[in-house]
Amino acid sequence: MQTLTNRSKAVDRHPMTVWEKMYLPAIAKGMSITLSHFFKKKPTINYPEETRPFSPVFRGLHILNRDEEGRERCTACGLCAVACPAEAITMEAAERKEGEEQLYREEKYAAKYEINMLRCIFCGLCEEACPKDAIYLSETFAPSNYKREGFIYGKNDLLIPDPKTEPELYRKAVGERSRKS
Repeated sequence: MQTLTNRSKAVDRHPMTVWEKMYLPAIAKGMSITLSHFFKKKPTINYPEETRPFSPVFRGLHILNRDEEGRERCTACGLCAVACPAEAITMEAAERKEGEEQLYREEKYAAKYEINMLRCIFCGLCEEACPKDAIYLSETFAPSNYKREGFIYGKNDLLIPDPKTEPELYRKAVGERSRKS
């Protein structure tokens, strides 16, 4: 038999024995493999009732952090967007108005902050690049959706609750963050 590489493959054709012609050894071997699978532990997990343990370095949904006073930590420096290899993060910076400067530490803020989860590769480089610890990857899965627009998360979707207006939700979000650290 000739191939494109001009190498020939030797085919060993020996006559079948009587046992091989009856196929009984092959059937017995196949049945023994099938029966051995009956007594193995099932790999299936019944998801809502049981959960699979995650790796300690699991990276899930992005979260924008607030400080203890409820102010956004993001100063729109853009380092997370620059560090993202998939270019999944887009942001637009804006300057605070004259009356707002006393309420907030920084004079710049992210007027628009979006993450396209279809592009995100969950590498965690945005979390490492942020000097203000404003973004981190939680232990939560990104929910499924049927439309592409549902995978683009805006600033309101990513920001954790305000500790002044929603203290219970804030404590829950901060508790998740402390378990990850």
